[in-house]
Amino acid sequence: MKLWTNLPTFTVGAVAAYILFFVVAFAPLPFGSYDKTTVAVWCGILGVAAFATSLSSFQLQRGHLLLLGGVGLIVLCYGFVLHEQLSDYPWIAGPHPLWAQTSKVLGVDIVPSVSIVRGEPFFALGPTIACLLALICGLIVGTDRHRARQLLHVIAWSGAAYAIYGILSYLIEPTMLLWREKRAYIGNLTGTFVNRNTAAAYFGSCAVVWLALLLEQTRRHLRIDAIVWKKAPARLLTATPRSLIVSFSMLFVCLMAMFLTSSRAGVVLSLFALIVTFIVYFRRDLPSRSGIWVAVGGSAAVALILLQFLGGAVSSRFDVQGLADEGRFAAYRSTMHIIADYPWFGTGLGTFAWSFPAYRSGEISMWGVWDIAHNTPLELASEVGLPLAIGVFVGWAVMIAILIRGIKIRRRDAIIPLSALSVAIIANLHSWIDFSLQIPGYAIVVFSLVGVGLAQSFATDRYSRVRRA
Repeated sequence: MKLWTNLPTFTVGAVAAYILFFVVAFAPLPFGSYDKTTVAVWCGILGVAAFATSLSSFQLQRGHLLLLGGVGLIVLCYGFVLHEQLSDYPWIAGPHPLWAQTSKVLGVDIVPSVSIVRGEPFFALGPTIACLLALICGLIVGTDRHRARQLLHVIAWSGAAYAIYGILSYLIEPTMLLWREKRAYIGNLTGTFVNRNTAAAYFGSCAVVWLALLLEQTRRHLRIDAIVWKKAPARLLTATPRSLIVSFSMLFVCLMAMFLTSSRAGVVLSLFALIVTFIVYFRRDLPSRSGIWVAVGGSAAVALILLQFLGGAVSSRFDVQGLADEGRFAAYRSTMHIIADYPWFGTGLGTFAWSFPAYRSGEISMWGVWDIAHNTPLELASEVGLPLAIGVFVGWAVMIAILIRGIKIRRRDAIIPLSALSVAIIANLHSWIDFSLQIPGYAIVVFSLVGVGLAQSFATDRYSRVRRA
């Protein structure tokens, strides 16, 4: 231990930061890191990063410590629920009635369990651990503004690289997903993800980060305190710096990949987040209240034009299938019945695929297997109970409120909490109608970015002068 404490603090802090950057850049690569083995690897690597942050000189303010305490409280709540679901002798929870019925049918005494599948909550815990570690590492590493900005660039450039790969793969060999044969969404771009909706949310999130960087570079190029919007286009087209051209090109690449996924919700929510990013960033430069409405209208018009010319497949899906797939709302109602029957501790983390068939509505087509609720909050509540699900919801609400506060108080580096807020909007709204936040390859990116956004939401002028960890 003495050897570790004698290491240079810069080296230890840099190790923690670069480990986090590595995981964020490569988590989307192996098919969205969906399988349990890959998730376990990322948990181990992020655990090393978290350990390194505890040995580094990253200095935390009172707000950061309170946030870490809140994360610790969520961890304790998860631990209590998992104890009840995994233990042969839970403290207060009652066993699932299916075990008594099975014991009666077989004529054999079976030790009951709160979980409908014995031991499954333990094996399903990997993505939750990975997301919590990513959030903690992002929060601590992000206290250094230079590291926080580096993470933005890692997300932006890795997203652009995956977008370029996705476009080339879509054009050259659309039947292949990396080195495997594609079994679904053959006519759509999925990048390195299996599901097109998660791919759309990911590329939309990367586009948000590129837009934030582009807006910051635009203001820097204009070099004025108050923007004169009539003169801005001429000034931007005069001696345009290469960095501005590169950022715009990468933004366009990510947008192109996003539209080629043909995901309705992913595209619409990403466009909404892009509008929010633009308006919030330039909110102080808009002339009076009417200027905000003009900006909203103009941004919406640009989004509709992009949707019309680049998202033809998305528009076609809206025309043919409407706003939602058949049976999805019936599945939501069926999931609510599970929650009503097991409101306190659920049926067991990761057991939705086993518990849902007994509640499957007759309005849902008999074709296919519903192993995911396509609504992350409802699925979480059905698996771990309402109290813990509400606690997670409150945690997200607090983090979003802190990010909004950070945008209000920050002048320098305001794009960090702004990017985190916009990506959180995409991820959270999309999770209400799909399962993108249940895919670790995307969720790790989101939680890492939210972590650095939270860290920079508390920074002050005095604090920003702290030497690089």
